[in-house]
Amino acid sequence: MKCYVKDYPRPQFVRSNWENLNGCWKFSFDDEKKGEKEKWFLEFPKEMSIQVPFSYETKASGIGLEGPHPVVWYQRTFEVDKEKLENHKYVLHFEGSDYLTKVWINGQYAGMHKGGYNRFSFDITLLVSNGSNKITVEVEDYLDMQQTRGKQRWSHESFHCWYVQTTGIWKSVWAEYVPGVCLDKVKMTPYVQKEALEITYELCAPEEKLKDGVDIETSITYGDNVISKFVLSMTERTKTIMIDIRHIAKGMEWGIKTWSPAAPNLYDIQFEVCCDGVKVDEVKSYFAMREITVDGTQILLNGEPLYQRLVLDQGYWRDSHLTPPSEDALIEDIDKLQQMGFNGVRKHQKLEDERFLYWCDVKGMLLWSEMGAAYQYTDEALAEFVMEWVEIVRQNYNHPCIITWTPMNESWGIPQIRTNKSQQQFAEAVYHITKALDPMRPVVTNDGWEHVCTDILTIHEYDPCGEDIRRRYSDCLEEVLSNKMFPTTKKPLFSEGYSYAGQPIIISEYGGIAFDKGESGWGYGDKVATEEEFLERFQNVTSAIKSIKGCCGYCYTQVTDIQQEVNGLMDIDRNFKVNPERIREINLSKG
Repeated sequence: MKCYVKDYPRPQFVRSNWENLNGCWKFSFDDEKKGEKEKWFLEFPKEMSIQVPFSYETKASGIGLEGPHPVVWYQRTFEVDKEKLENHKYVLHFEGSDYLTKVWINGQYAGMHKGGYNRFSFDITLLVSNGSNKITVEVEDYLDMQQTRGKQRWSHESFHCWYVQTTGIWKSVWAEYVPGVCLDKVKMTPYVQKEALEITYELCAPEEKLKDGVDIETSITYGDNVISKFVLSMTERTKTIMIDIRHIAKGMEWGIKTWSPAAPNLYDIQFEVCCDGVKVDEVKSYFAMREITVDGTQILLNGEPLYQRLVLDQGYWRDSHLTPPSEDALIEDIDKLQQMGFNGVRKHQKLEDERFLYWCDVKGMLLWSEMGAAYQYTDEALAEFVMEWVEIVRQNYNHPCIITWTPMNESWGIPQIRTNKSQQQFAEAVYHITKALDPMRPVVTNDGWEHVCTDILTIHEYDPCGEDIRRRYSDCLEEVLSNKMFPTTKKPLFSEGYSYAGQPIIISEYGGIAFDKGESGWGYGDKVATEEEFLERFQNVTSAIKSIKGCCGYCYTQVTDIQQEVNGLMDIDRNFKVNPERIREINLSKG
């Protein structure tokens, strides 16, 4: 892709003038929460250093203390070029910081953000000067069940499938020089049947510039072929247009190149913003012609039935926990999953580094995008969840790999949804606001059980016996779907007042086979002792799922071992625990 820049944190919207602020920062714990009162943003009491973006709980941070410290502080210097500031803003970006983040620049307050998973930014132009500048960051992160915390524990010890907490900055920090008149956002929606792309431009410009019009030149290419090139005059900040993507080469029309796991075709797109005849901004991006739709009991990709062979991916590493150790580590994960015959991942309880999404786009890996859960239902939890989720959907909308949104899982954060009308209405509201932002993708509101409105019926089925699975969903499928018979989870598939309406069915969690050479650690069902036992059970349950009438996919638990869990296809260091070719053979078989 022409937009690709290694380690660039936002590969869907690339500018050339940027700086990476990861690396060594001063660091201090503030267990007494006195730093703000004592104005640490003016005089920092350096106690130690930390490697950003790794949280202090990780070995990669250089600290590696796993106990909870609810308030932490960071500080570093950075350089600003006065010449580059000419007609530019200096914008500071945090890809992810958990949970309440406050920022000071040269001792002056820049702003705050709540949430652990989405990108946030501050325009700090008026707070910086030429040469050396100082950034100070305070982050508060409590063992609070109202926070969107995903798989982070809320006690002092890890338990079941909840792991060591992640406190503070855990994704990249970076800055860029942004023109005063610039392209702020683009939303790109492909229409495969129409062979067209809808583009919504969001421009940042003062009113006096808009009066005369600001021109945006858009260039779309596929390889060396120019697909479209046009100029749009913007007299308002937002405008939506539809572009014909059909291409004629050497007198013959070949139409469009669609995106799929078998052929992940991507188009390059470039935007140049011109003001008073002078180019002031340039942004590079890409898109794909890809449609995901639901038709009765089928899920269709570009109009063709799609069978999804997914794997649950929680994105943990031994020495860096939730933070990928490198971009190469993300690529390695995707390559190894494809080697095992999976065509997609369900990224579980985590919003992954956006470079992972980029490489899924490039390599043709389907992705279910899931929000990290809160574990208490309160007004505060509800409000914070919605605010963060809306930003996540908007932030990642343009990635073609994302084919399903999954805001909630297993009634976490909505524990009484089966009977509680308020919790049902909340889940419905999240479903509808997601569909309002993105009507083009399926939404699974509460993955696993106790569904309200949902585009796909997802079932978590950890029965280790394939024959029992076969009987349950073949002989008694109508009873299962009518809620007269519970799955092995002992949970009904639908909350009270809701019922099956003919949606596609996916077994979105199964397996979880515990397998390691030690005595500790856990998984689902009895632990197997040998590779052959593992493969026998994997084949047994996978084949049974493939036989379920109306079922159009599955999601195996899980990619790697994680801390106390030993149910990965690979260990935490990404070494295969079983022969990947055998897994591939089972995945690709007809059942």
